[in-house]
Amino acid sequence: MRKAALFPFRLALFCLALSGVTVPAVEAAPKAHAKSPVVVELFTAQGCSSCGKANQIAADLSKREGVLALTYAVDYWDYLGWKDTFAKPAFAERQRTYAKKFALRDVPTPQMVVGGRVQASGAKAGTVEDLVKTRANAPSNPPDMEFVGNARVAVGSGPAPRGGAEVWMIRYDPREQDIAVKRGDNKGQTLVHRNVVRELVKLGPWAGRPKLYRLPTAIGTDPDLATVILVQGAKGGRILGVLETITPER
Repeated sequence: MRKAALFPFRLALFCLALSGVTVPAVEAAPKAHAKSPVVVELFTAQGCSSCGKANQIAADLSKREGVLALTYAVDYWDYLGWKDTFAKPAFAERQRTYAKKFALRDVPTPQMVVGGRVQASGAKAGTVEDLVKTRANAPSNPPDMEFVGNARVAVGSGPAPRGGAEVWMIRYDPREQDIAVKRGDNKGQTLVHRNVVRELVKLGPWAGRPKLYRLPTAIGTDPDLATVILVQGAKGGRILGVLETITPER
């Protein structure tokens, strides 16, 4: 049985199990996983004087096969005179969670986090490239994941890290967007943005057993946004699994 047909079958079984219905034992089939993309998260700000280069690096990475580059705009540079047009407090909070995980004294900007495992200055292209290559070549064992209609997502079984894991929904705009900054340290510059995160929602915990999660809004409400589901170690841990929707036309 091919995996494309196998996972819906498993999904039906664990949905029955969750509902309390007894299901018969079935012969285990070989489990194969598609390679998950390397998730690169850029934390940037339009008011940060050194972020323009990092934005371009992230934009270039977003076009690469096997890489999912996400751009989070943080709001703590707004005091310099320019309010970031994409920033949300939740994005800065995610970065602070990583700072605690990496034992950093502060949140650096621009910063890139690769696979939830390592971090570097977002403006150092060579360093980021090495981290992406290392992560792409590393072995992985992601759980099966599948959208169930437009309102739910199923995460199958798999090894969970100590402390458990979390399931996140991220909605981002895959289009390239150029923002002309009119005040602050980047006054007069136009900064490129791509894969800008617009929504970040924690769906719930995951402890390694099959579970269904309800999405806060139906996928497709905004046709310009793509949706990705991440299974990630709790409190800024490593990214264990990635599920993407079909990306809208760019």
